[in-house]
Amino acid sequence: MTLNQLLYFCTAARFHSMTKAADNLMVTQPAISIAIKELEREICVNLFHHSGNRLVLTEEGEGFYLKATQILSDCEELKMEYVGKSSIRSHVRLGIPPLLSTIFFPEMLDSFRVDHPEVWLELHEYGSIRACQLVQDEILDIGLANLELPDVDKYGTMVLMEDPLVFCVSKDHPMAGKDILDLKDLHQQPVILLNRDSVHNQILISRFAALGISPKIVMHCSQIVTILNFIRQGSCGCFFYQKMLPMFPELVGIPLSVDILTHIGLVWKKGKYQNKGMRDFLKFCRSYYS
Repeated sequence: MTLNQLLYFCTAARFHSMTKAADNLMVTQPAISIAIKELEREICVNLFHHSGNRLVLTEEGEGFYLKATQILSDCEELKMEYVGKSSIRSHVRLGIPPLLSTIFFPEMLDSFRVDHPEVWLELHEYGSIRACQLVQDEILDIGLANLELPDVDKYGTMVLMEDPLVFCVSKDHPMAGKDILDLKDLHQQPVILLNRDSVHNQILISRFAALGISPKIVMHCSQIVTILNFIRQGSCGCFFYQKMLPMFPELVGIPLSVDILTHIGLVWKKGKYQNKGMRDFLKFCRSYYS
């Protein structure tokens, strides 16, 4: 059994495809196939069964995958610690939704880097839904997400804060004087929603559908600067987290008559080996937001 065999096997398991694993590792597809067949022959276990064009781990394959990923992670951490001139020893790939990043970064990130200069945080911008999918596929290590995900129980999670949504408009908007907003007030009113890979977006769409109302959706967008420019024109509004309001004093945040309370936190793949960087980051976040 070689590390290359374990790497080829784990990559094929992650992508559910030998062809995609070959593309990712920049080797030929036969090289992946031969390595896995030799591995199966050596350990006398079938690691995959085929479902159409998709590879699916057998029960024995799932157990082998967990142990193999831990071995590969241990080897990578050992290499990073002892080889090369860089003092960076741990690497954590973190997915962050654009809207949530305004609350959690850069202050928390700066504090973490001061406390843990040896950890390299690699940030990727994705909506909560996409970030969680990439965590499950082990493309990302940790995702910052709206935890109102329908299948959140399949992940390891840590709640960092809870916050209600508020409807944000400019001070010139016709609704700016309202003390409270009923969602029905938004029927046929211009509204900006986040992109479709956002839990935030799914929550609002389901609430609108339950009430039988249809706002005029001006656009789907995740870029804060673009959203703010539209709001400042005075003709439309957008739902933000309440904790964002101090950052944008030119906006008016109108509370909802029925709270939409969201839990925000971190997700990671259950059973995945956590290197020291992941452990340090999770421990830091738990302490920082306690």
